Amino acid sequence: MKFVIATHNQKKLKELSRILKPLGIEAVTAADLGIKLEEVEETGSTFEENAELKAAAACRQTGLPAVADDSGLQVDALNGAPGVFSARYAGEGATDADRNNKLLLEMSGIPDEKRSARFVSAICCVFPSGDKVYARGECEGKIGYEPKGENGFGYDPLFVVSDGRTYAQLSDEEKDAISHRGNALRIFSQNLKEYLANKIFKTEFSTFSHSDVEN
Repeated sequence: MKFVIATHNQKKLKELSRILKPLGIEAVTAADLGIKLEEVEETGSTFEENAELKAAAACRQTGLPAVADDSGLQVDALNGAPGVFSARYAGEGATDADRNNKLLLEMSGIPDEKRSARFVSAICCVFPSGDKVYARGECEGKIGYEPKGENGFGYDPLFVVSDGRTYAQLSDEEKDAISHRGNALRIFSQNLKEYLANKIFKTEFSTFSHSDVEN
């Protein structure tokens, strides 16, 4: 089964591909197909809306089922910010370091007990038929006081999980087991299996009924 992954973020692509592989899904990019995806303006007010916008555009342009993820960090002390603006939190063209530095500045003086936060991942798969499969995953944690770790990307060096390490201090396997995207993909896997099983059942039932009428 071949699905196109609608992202230009190579680290996110690697993470999605690694988790999708055990599901029997071959993850390809539009570039693998020789197609340049149009930029999609993320105008949604939720992660789910933005994921659907990106997946629908990729499906339309490639003719394949397309999977898109929209994810971000919600910090309780900042009223849920940066939220859907996580990638643009420090302005267009900002680096991960720029975004992390801005977050640390915004969190300056906030005590440990009020530094709660969560990563959220919304996944949408759009099929050429127009059908859609959704999933949402979260991971609770808190914002640290300085970047720690060399792995991951984005806000990973600041996001502290329950064992006291940051996302960026976890191995790929450790992160996949608890991450928002890992949780979302496990839910997505189940939802996708149910969707495909239902489609197969409908096809077989339709074929049986057709043959039965002919006989």
